This record gives sequence, C-alpha cells and structure tokens, in this order.
Amino acid sequence: MDLSRRRPASDVGETPGRRDSGSTFVELVIAITLLAIVAVPTLRAVITSIQASTSATAAAEVETALLNAVDRVNRSPADRCDYQQFARAAILTQGWGEETVDIEHAFLDSSLNPIDWSVGPDSGPACPAGEYRDDLIQQVAITVTSPNGKVSRTIKVVKSNV
Repeated sequence: MDLSRRRPASDVGETPGRRDSGSTFVELVIAITLLAIVAVPTLRAVITSIQASTSATAAAEVETALLNAVDRVNRSPADRCDYQQFARAAILTQGWGEETVDIEHAFLDSSLNPIDWSVGPDSGPACPAGEYRDDLIQQVAITVTSPNGKVSRTIKVVKSNV
C-alpha cells in the first residue's frame, strides 16, 4: 500500500478533487451588512418601546400623585385660605419632594367687571383680604411634575360653601 497517496482524515467524505475553501472576505462583509440591516431597525424599535414605557409609567405616577393631592384638597375644610399643606402632604406620601408640586390659589372676585379670578395676599391667597367668607368661591390649581422633570400635569379644584 502506498502511503503517499492516502488522503488526510479531514478530507474523508469529500468528493475527490473538491475541498471547502471557507468563506471569502466579500461574503463575510455581505453577511454582516445584511445582519446590520435587520438588527438596527429592530434595536431602534426596542429602544423606542422602552422609552415609551418609561414615559407612560412616569405619566401614570404623576397622575396618581395629582389625584391624591386633589383628593386631599377636596376633603380639607372649606374655611381655609391656603391649601398648600394638603397638596404637599399627598406628594410626600408618594415619596417625592415638595418641589414636585406647585399650588396656585385664587378666588372669584365679584368686585371685578366682569367677574374674574383674583389672587389674595400672601397670608391667604385664596381669600380676599386674607379672610375667609361663607359666600367665597375658591380655585386651587395643582401642578405635579415627575422627579425627573419630564412629565407635568395640572388640575384645578373649585371649593365653595355656596
């Protein structure tokens, strides 16, 4: 038996005269390019989905905090001229800082022509001359902003004994 004509073990099962020469550089570049064409839009879609989910979660948290603040202001006694402590308490129970809530007070001023909302003195921003009256109609605008500052919602509450 002639050992010089023996084929290497790696060639076993191959057709005589034909060897796998592997992939060429051009084929490799084409394969990577095609993979990138499919992968890039997919990754962009995933990133957009994550961002949308994060924004929706932040909006839901802001709306929950806002509704809690509105509920506390609604349940507070109507004979007050300042409702800040009630709205801030609701935000603090959410675990957020006081800087995430802004409260604006006003009262319906019948001395204006036409009748319009007016802001009272610092001592009682929702009362004329800083004093409560039984016929008073008050407006409390509550704005809650997410801790990251990206989502903000405002709602107005009207309080009166009329």
